[in-house]
Amino acid sequence: MFFKAVEEDIELRDRRTSEPLLPSTPSHRTCDYVLVAHKVDDDTDHKAQRQRAFIQQLEKKNITITRIVHDDKVFFGLRAPSEMFEDYKYLLKVSDSCNWCEDVNQATRIRIVNFILHHTYINTGENLEELLMKDVFETMFCLHDRKIQKKLRKDWARWSGLFTGQPLKDVKSYFGEKVALYYLWLGWYTKLLVPAAALGLVVFLYGLAFFNTNPLINEVCQSSIIMCPRCDKSCPVWHLSDTCTYAKVSHLFDNEGTVAFAMCMAIWATLFLELWKRHRARHVSEWKVYDWCEDEEELILEIVNDPKCQPKEFRHSYLRSTLVLILVTLMLILIIGLAHALVVFRVVAAPLMSEGSWDFIRDHSNTVAIMLGAVLHYLTIQIMTRVNRWVSLKLCHIEKTNSFAATERNFTVKMFTFQFFTLFSSLFYVAFFLGRINGRPGDYVRIAGWRLEECHPSGCLTDLFIQMAVIMLLKQTLNNVFEFTGPWLKNCLRRTATKKLQRKCGQCYRKACRNNQGRVEPCDICKLRDWLHNYHLGNTDAFSLFNEFLEMVVQFSFTTIFVAAFPLAPLLALINNIFEIRLDAIKMVRLERRLVPRKTNDIGVWTKVLEAIGVLAVIANGLVIGVSSDFIPRLVYRYRYGPCANGSTHTHCLQGYINDTLSTAVVSHMEVRNDFLPEQMITDGINVTQCSYRDYRSDQDYTLTSQFWLVLAVRFAFVILFEHVVVVCKFIAAWFVPNNPILVKNERLRDKLGRLTAELSEMKRCRSTEV
Repeated sequence: MFFKAVEEDIELRDRRTSEPLLPSTPSHRTCDYVLVAHKVDDDTDHKAQRQRAFIQQLEKKNITITRIVHDDKVFFGLRAPSEMFEDYKYLLKVSDSCNWCEDVNQATRIRIVNFILHHTYINTGENLEELLMKDVFETMFCLHDRKIQKKLRKDWARWSGLFTGQPLKDVKSYFGEKVALYYLWLGWYTKLLVPAAALGLVVFLYGLAFFNTNPLINEVCQSSIIMCPRCDKSCPVWHLSDTCTYAKVSHLFDNEGTVAFAMCMAIWATLFLELWKRHRARHVSEWKVYDWCEDEEELILEIVNDPKCQPKEFRHSYLRSTLVLILVTLMLILIIGLAHALVVFRVVAAPLMSEGSWDFIRDHSNTVAIMLGAVLHYLTIQIMTRVNRWVSLKLCHIEKTNSFAATERNFTVKMFTFQFFTLFSSLFYVAFFLGRINGRPGDYVRIAGWRLEECHPSGCLTDLFIQMAVIMLLKQTLNNVFEFTGPWLKNCLRRTATKKLQRKCGQCYRKACRNNQGRVEPCDICKLRDWLHNYHLGNTDAFSLFNEFLEMVVQFSFTTIFVAAFPLAPLLALINNIFEIRLDAIKMVRLERRLVPRKTNDIGVWTKVLEAIGVLAVIANGLVIGVSSDFIPRLVYRYRYGPCANGSTHTHCLQGYINDTLSTAVVSHMEVRNDFLPEQMITDGINVTQCSYRDYRSDQDYTLTSQFWLVLAVRFAFVILFEHVVVVCKFIAAWFVPNNPILVKNERLRDKLGRLTAELSEMKRCRSTEV
């Protein structure tokens, strides 16, 4: 309802102020770019001097400047000469990789002018980026095309079109291939999530179906076993039956279906990537950018900007590389240190809350500590995201790459690496270390005097599930709300600034029609109205699309890496993405300034990142099932120690499993007595002489039993077998599904033949003309 109300409000406001500009001369034909600066009355001011110097450099390149003053702002409308674009078309034709000539549309004009603006220097050596940082210019933006913008609003950027297709050709023509490929990838990812979400839901329902009849749940709920205190001093002994609800939740996410689901999701990740490559190939071939080279286009733009330019030669510095490697390592150590701080928080919070006055928090102190730790982890993610970006930019500046494309690739790898460790360090601890390094009664492992956490007798997987569920729900829900409401509120405020100009523009246009015949040029008021309309929209920059990609790739990581602990992750991702596509579309079309169109033929280094995540998903899911899950201990008990192993057919094969996984600590033993206070060993008014804890240890000397070593051996054997089987399946799937469809290969072959034949005909025609 909120999103629908917002959409109706936007539609109403757009109708009030959407009187078209001069139909014969749309705004985008009079201006390619707009620069905005604060008005400076003193001509001797250094800001005014730099403004004039930069504008003069643009005029030397034959760029037409339209200057309009409004209140305390100065707007500079820029329009590049047609000769510049003719040079661009010719260089495309003769280049090695970009040899496909097209008409220069508005998106191409914007891309070229944007490059020229960022590569124009004044006599002090400063470029536009530095001038913006020093507040010489306030901002810069390209204009939305009202006609195409209205069409995209109708066909795409609306909440009522959640389940309709995307007009990718229109998106490509307006925002460029880079944005179009993002939506193509996001749409494909969302479509492929449907079978994964359905399978995850089946696994969840499978656990729900045997909810009440599972012998492990009944064993916990009906148990009379007394467990050892969870912490020092404040925690008393407790009954295993008190955690009946926890045992039920554990079974929903730790059952026999989890193994098959994790294996399927690892193979799904490979099929998704291979099918995506085919899907991408079809579209980039249709868009005639299959052989496009981003580095070569950047070189072409350098020549268009300055025919006498010198190429940025490739260079490598071992000193710089070593420095970057050291700084990256230090940053990762810092991030891992923050994960350790979260662990300490949980270790300290659980016993403190067990002393609280609220019965619910006191009885569920461990679970509440886990949830608070997850919320704190989310807040840490929000802070570290900004820190990670700043550090990644500084590291890229140290590297001094020779092109923007190379800088973008390096930044993406560093930023994702930092984000991955920020997001998953705590999850890796919960998955693989929680409850396995805490020791035993009489020999507990401590941090600053506080005991480490223990796993529940039903297993550790529920802790991982809680951590993932809180982070995914908070991250996706809150991020989408903030991401949308910010530009929307700004969009509401900017309407009041353009109402007066709306009326003046109509008067100006009617007067011009009376005084002139034929084509009518827009007056300054009409230009200013449209410029202000774009000026008050949300700001966009080179990171706008990167942020969307990063958000989705992180979600892909959550959906695949620890999916064994959270089978509902694909379903949550699917629901989020259905809204994400329209949310991003509404932002880009209605609420934000127009993104600078970028030409490309792939999602770039993100493909390599996704492939790395796919490999990591195999390793992580194998370890989660083999190490974190109770699947292996239950399997060993069923066939080696349980009733069925002894030939019994009258009881369930897992009957007695919970009791088998518990060891007993005798309070009278000296080493155990040192860890527990006498008041901790009282329950229901009775002094307890012994208590149970989760481990495979002897009740006499607390040494590890043979069952522990057998379970450990089977765990490692399963991990190795699982990973080898899944990796082989991944290779078979990658081999079986070719990256390029036969249709695309044949189309490219015919296209190359046509170009070569045309060149040969042109050469023969020139020869005959000379003769």
